[in-house]
Amino acid sequence: MPPLNSLKAFEASGRHLNFRLAADELGVTPGAVAQHVRALEVLLKIKLFERHARGLALTDEGRRYLPPIRRAFDLITEATDNLAPRDTVVTISSTPSFATRWLVPRLGTFTEDHPDIRVRLDASSALANFQTDGVDIAIRQGKPPFGPGLVAEPLFASELIAICHPDLMTGPHPISSPEDLRYHTLLEDTHGQWPLFLEKALAGTRVSDMKTTNFSQTSMAIDAAIARQGIALTNRTFVAADLEAKRLCQPFAFSVTTEEGYYVVAPREPRTPGLVAVIRKWLAEQT
Repeated sequence: MPPLNSLKAFEASGRHLNFRLAADELGVTPGAVAQHVRALEVLLKIKLFERHARGLALTDEGRRYLPPIRRAFDLITEATDNLAPRDTVVTISSTPSFATRWLVPRLGTFTEDHPDIRVRLDASSALANFQTDGVDIAIRQGKPPFGPGLVAEPLFASELIAICHPDLMTGPHPISSPEDLRYHTLLEDTHGQWPLFLEKALAGTRVSDMKTTNFSQTSMAIDAAIARQGIALTNRTFVAADLEAKRLCQPFAFSVTTEEGYYVVAPREPRTPGLVAVIRKWLAEQT
């Protein structure tokens, strides 16, 4: 194994083709670099450079030797970097609608309060398995238990309210009670909660008796309501800002609270228990 200093001197000289520039990079004198290179040539019994008045030129042997030596130093650098402390990253999983309507608007306060923690948001309808997807903590709607080895803590209940654009309050068929829903389009999402709502509000009324438009995500149904396309049914928490800004209104006070609330879910033994504890505390503070 050639001396490491000699290999460093050769690699730097091979890149710069100049002993002085190599010496500046390595923090030694040009004479020391030249001496190390000569010692390497003696050890290998091979001439690595042609010395010229204006600099250096690699010999054929030098050109063959330089690339693998350079790769070796790159590997050492990469291995050392991998040992260095990394930014702290926490991965949160939630449905796209929850992320868009509730989580994303609040993340700014988290990054301000925790500048040392980077958040990766996995907005997907697929359930996190916490084993192979790198998810640290998830927000799920439903009823616990959510699976073996998982701990679920309640975030908030699911209170469903009907919402629409304020213009529908004064249109050809103004809305002031659940009975007025018959004259408007119901905007449905994949949760399919309109039958439950109608059963409580208008006994005997079926969704099939109403005009409907279906969306694959709750956030899309809310956007359609903002665009005056009908009446959406959603969690009050998701539209609190829109109600306050008058982009939406709640045409009547009737609401339904379902058993499927929102929960913070994480493994009983998380990979990063400190990070999970920080996220749990922050989520609780938001509600």
